Amino acid sequence: MSFRFLPDAPVSAVRMPAGQMVLVDPALRPQGTCLEVLEGVARVYCPCEETEGMTLAFLQAGDQLRTDRLCSEGVCVEALTPLCFRSDAEPRAGDGFDAVNEWTLQLLRIRHLGSAEQRLHALLGLLVVRLGRRCGNWCDLPFRLTHERIGELIGTTRVTTTRLISRIRQAQLLEAPVGETGMRLAPALVDAAPLAAAA
Repeated sequence: MSFRFLPDAPVSAVRMPAGQMVLVDPALRPQGTCLEVLEGVARVYCPCEETEGMTLAFLQAGDQLRTDRLCSEGVCVEALTPLCFRSDAEPRAGDGFDAVNEWTLQLLRIRHLGSAEQRLHALLGLLVVRLGRRCGNWCDLPFRLTHERIGELIGTTRVTTTRLISRIRQAQLLEAPVGETGMRLAPALVDAAPLAAAA
């Protein structure tokens, strides 16, 4: 897994192309600082050897990642779309909402659903509700995840994930047009997703 290191000094705008990753080392960050996403969508994951690649959260514009709440080995931030964030943000006080904790809770809830099909359905619904938008007859998600990454998120193999996604495509509930960075999901699929009310 290759990534670049976040500059030690706080920066008002760090730009990353889709696919690039940066390591956030809490030892190098002053106590009480955080990153704040200005544009784009990011995946936050654990770089630890035992859990390498485990997704903790997805962040979008306005979401913060507090550096004083990271494990000692830090976290990696992956740009799923072109990303811009600041590393000099002050944590918001008083609202009690933490985007990383909320995402981790939702992903954990999905992992406890009974079947891989339910887990995939719930994951797709959650991603669209939180990070997508309704556009005509479809709900657009501005990025794609590999089948391997989806397998990690729902606790199954890449092969099982591919088989389940093929079924959804055959039912004409999901489109991933060649040459486009995102994908489209039918509103009926999103609306019927398990745990949809909790998203």
